[in-house]
Amino acid sequence: MLNIFVCEDHAIQRQNVVRIIQNAVLIEELDMRLVLDTGDPYALLDKVRTSQNTGIYFLDIDLNSSMNGMKLAQQIRLFDPRGFIVFITAHSELSYMTFQYRVEAMDFVLKDNPAEMKVKIRECLFQAMERYTRKTNRTHKVYTIETGGRKIRVDYDDIFFFETSGNIHKVILHARDRQIEFSGAIKELAGSLGDGFVRCHRSFLVNKKNIKEVDTKKRVIFFPNGESCLMSTRMMKDVVTGHGANEQ
Repeated sequence: MLNIFVCEDHAIQRQNVVRIIQNAVLIEELDMRLVLDTGDPYALLDKVRTSQNTGIYFLDIDLNSSMNGMKLAQQIRLFDPRGFIVFITAHSELSYMTFQYRVEAMDFVLKDNPAEMKVKIRECLFQAMERYTRKTNRTHKVYTIETGGRKIRVDYDDIFFFETSGNIHKVILHARDRQIEFSGAIKELAGSLGDGFVRCHRSFLVNKKNIKEVDTKKRVIFFPNGESCLMSTRMMKDVVTGHGANEQ
């Protein structure tokens, strides 16, 4: 999933950009989410520091702050080197500054033509999604879920465990930053995901790579985000053998 950030100090213009983005994400069913829209570049940086997903950033250049959009982009690059940066401005003459600041901007969108701005923003969203998906598929194994007419891609590295849902014929994927319910069965998943995943209980399938701690006395497995799942006595050996180092 791509995180979307908008930094524009003019409230009405910011609302317009956000509306264009949200409509495109909803209508085109893009695997993105708007994380923050703000006029404060420092607030955006605080959020980026704690974000673990790649982002696409729509930044005004003149932010009426001690930090302009170019400097903000430089700081973003420190935390999200793979992120996509799009500048939205009324000053076309400032485009050369993207090279001066070396921020590798994806695009430069002008505000003076609202119809064209809408088209350009949508194009940036589609292009970022395509590049991100292509790069992710090339560098990581990705699990694809089809639910509600959408295709949602989750890196194997971000999957903690699968759990049988209380809803019949449904499974819940617990990932690093979200949960997704979809049609499926733990038994089928166990047979298709490979050796990196182990069945620890009839209702749970865990990613061995993301196990933080195993409590063999209480038969509980803990994950980095604070979540946990049960482990049956019968299946304990497979988990402990594959994990070992943090066994209690």
